[in-house]
Amino acid sequence: MRSLNYSLLLLACLGIAGCSRSTAVDVLDISKPSRETTSSILPASLTPPAPVAASAAGSAPIALAEPDRLQSPALQQVAMVAPPRPSAPQRSEGGRRTVYGARFKDAHPIAFGRITPSHHAVHGVDVSRWQGNMDWETLRQQGANFAFIKATDGGDHVDPMFRKNWEGAEAAGIRRGAYHFFYWCRVASEQADWFIRNVPRDPAALPPVIDVEWNHLSSCKKRPSREVVLEKMKVFMDRLEAHYGQRPIIYTAPDFYEDNLKGAFPNHPFWLRSVAQHPSKVYPDREWLFWQYSGSGLSKGVTGRIDLNVFHGNERDWHRWVSRVSS
Repeated sequence: MRSLNYSLLLLACLGIAGCSRSTAVDVLDISKPSRETTSSILPASLTPPAPVAASAAGSAPIALAEPDRLQSPALQQVAMVAPPRPSAPQRSEGGRRTVYGARFKDAHPIAFGRITPSHHAVHGVDVSRWQGNMDWETLRQQGANFAFIKATDGGDHVDPMFRKNWEGAEAAGIRRGAYHFFYWCRVASEQADWFIRNVPRDPAALPPVIDVEWNHLSSCKKRPSREVVLEKMKVFMDRLEAHYGQRPIIYTAPDFYEDNLKGAFPNHPFWLRSVAQHPSKVYPDREWLFWQYSGSGLSKGVTGRIDLNVFHGNERDWHRWVSRVSS
């Protein structure tokens, strides 16, 4: 792709359904990115793995994958064939699952102050194709009690590692949930339908997650008004809640929160990125359910860096919450 000249790239984008339809008028100047970044956004030295092979039956061609980050000015083609829709796996164990203490390390540890991630009993991770092949059993023993797994973004992109990660986490006894990276240049209902098409309705899964943030590396440069943002989010979340029977979790970052989410969605659980300060300083007056505290985590079972998170509560709170939102 890098060798294509600009004119060929432009013609390719015009012919592919998933590319942005924005014109020069739609493109806004993007301010300097927040330093609240994680490994799900910043390019790493790791080359994304090849997509998991799809069977001929049930697979369908899709448009150029909308990436969650770019390594060059040209769009990178990740997968042109959607993997078959995964079916809900069999339960590997019933009842409460053992909570493992965190044994993670951090390449860039932060002094969070009086309350640190280590004060929280239940730790977990979030992953996408950028983590490559993982040893889920080892990851669990290192303290991954839950995992939020990248499933989709936009209306035509499936993370090529989603099915493998989804099944691997469950086989290891890790509580799993799927997340969708919201694309501001696509209709919200189309994105919800795409997520529903590719993520199984598993009653034991954690609630689905909508990931909303300003991504300066995305091909979509639109920054809708707060009113439009909230409307799109509501359409997407209501559709998922009706299908899965679980209220979606909202994942966001400081700059996006400041622009759009202050005071919004008081009845939805929030998962907050805060890798430089404690969430109480970055998101005052906002209750949170999960805190993503690092994008530079290190662990046995995974090569390279991984995002680290904690649940807001003790072990009893965790079991109580899981039993309420899943079976």
